[in-house]
Amino acid sequence: MEGNGSLKCSVVIPTYNRVELLRHTLNSLVWQSLPKEQFEVLVADDGSDDSTAELVESFRGRLNLRYFFQERDGFQVAKARNLGISHADGEVCVMLDCGVLAHSDLLRAHLDSHEAADVPLAVCGYVYCFHVNNDFAKLMDQVIDYDDPDITIAKLKARKLWLDVRETFYGKYGDNIADLPAPWLNFWTCNVSARTEQLRAVGMFDEEFRRWGGEDLDLGYRLHRDGARFVLNRQAAAVHCPHEKDFDDNIVQVTENYKYMAEKYKTPIIELLLSVGDAVGNLDFFTLNDVIRERGLPQCADYLAEQETAAQGAPSASGR
Repeated sequence: MEGNGSLKCSVVIPTYNRVELLRHTLNSLVWQSLPKEQFEVLVADDGSDDSTAELVESFRGRLNLRYFFQERDGFQVAKARNLGISHADGEVCVMLDCGVLAHSDLLRAHLDSHEAADVPLAVCGYVYCFHVNNDFAKLMDQVIDYDDPDITIAKLKARKLWLDVRETFYGKYGDNIADLPAPWLNFWTCNVSARTEQLRAVGMFDEEFRRWGGEDLDLGYRLHRDGARFVLNRQAAAVHCPHEKDFDDNIVQVTENYKYMAEKYKTPIIELLLSVGDAVGNLDFFTLNDVIRERGLPQCADYLAEQETAAQGAPSASGR
């Protein structure tokens, strides 16, 4: 894989008024095993009015860092991520959420996957301590060593504690997910990567997503349609720092986003998202590939081609 000069990847991190969480993420990137001259960090600020800018400035000597600010106009995480991707100089974009602690080998692991492949990949990293509500936040906070993600991850792995919530998915299908009908369901941008050129070619994130949730699945779906192969790399490991969440409100918001996706694409597979909007927290979300197979649903490209053929063959109103 040939990079842009010596720069192999760009790390894109959106943020909004989460200065302490951002501090943890940036600090973990300081200790990456990938040489610092081979990656850049792009912080995309969605209108923070706290000390985010000052915090970023304090890391400037330790990281190859760029900071982008957009005025606050409601929830615009999709636009913020696009701000980073559009300025990225690395061949691969690694997307992390603010508040994710990266293992020291995370960037190297993402690049290893891309460099070993002769086709475009969408790489899903592994995320410990991701939680949909606040049930274990205090316990997690006591276990996590925020200054040493490697030790924390080793401890969590050995104790099989707060594993990636998608283990339900991997336990069902195994780690080889590329040939599932909807592997993009695992493309959660708290820790993923894809080739910068392909991200731009498919239109990056859809900025019409103005509520929490789903904008990453939407991008993953378009990458899948564009030929990206989805892979899991457990070595691209991270810890999701516990923080306050409003689970009920998140469910309301993501359900509205699923409705938007169903209207946008109008395919049977995407419409399945509407049936699980209220069940995401119970992991029914991860049965969708079974449902697709059980119902014999066509791949979206095939379905749309059939619809177009049918529409072209239908008699016009004037010919009836």
